[in-house]
Amino acid sequence: MYERRSIDIHFYINYLNFITMTKCLNFTIREQKLSVGPKKGQKVFIARPTDRQRVTHRQFCEEVAHATTFTGAEVEAVLRLAAEMAKKHVESGESVDFGDIGTLSPSFKSKAVDHIEDFNATRDIKKPMVKLRPSVRYFTLEGVTYERVEPKAKKTKGSKPAGGGTQPHP
Repeated sequence: MYERRSIDIHFYINYLNFITMTKCLNFTIREQKLSVGPKKGQKVFIARPTDRQRVTHRQFCEEVAHATTFTGAEVEAVLRLAAEMAKKHVESGESVDFGDIGTLSPSFKSKAVDHIEDFNATRDIKKPMVKLRPSVRYFTLEGVTYERVEPKAKKTKGSKPAGGGTQPHP
């Protein structure tokens, strides 16, 4: 009984932390010359979203684990298995409904030919891939605010990171 109560409290605290996360999207303003539409050829200013910070796969699995009775390794294993199984279905030509995430479907690039008789699948179909059609309901962001930030300085060729050398690969 005590163990279950501590899990419930732990879950509730993590849930509160999750729902109170700041919903703020950072953006920069960039000048761009339009190539289509009524303003074709004109220079305009548009907002471009920027990343705040990247959450690694391992961090994400740990976050999910803290809200469940699973460990981070178990969450990671289930996600990896789900991705492998979905890929096998898509390689067989099937679409996979991945719940709130969306639908995974097979896709590829095709070379254009002048006559149907000239089409050769082996030669003219390239780059088979998995396409994700995100769930509109789930991936429509609501209740977000916006904050303008300065663009990061562009890296020049041959420049080294501050402190010299490179960072070790994790």
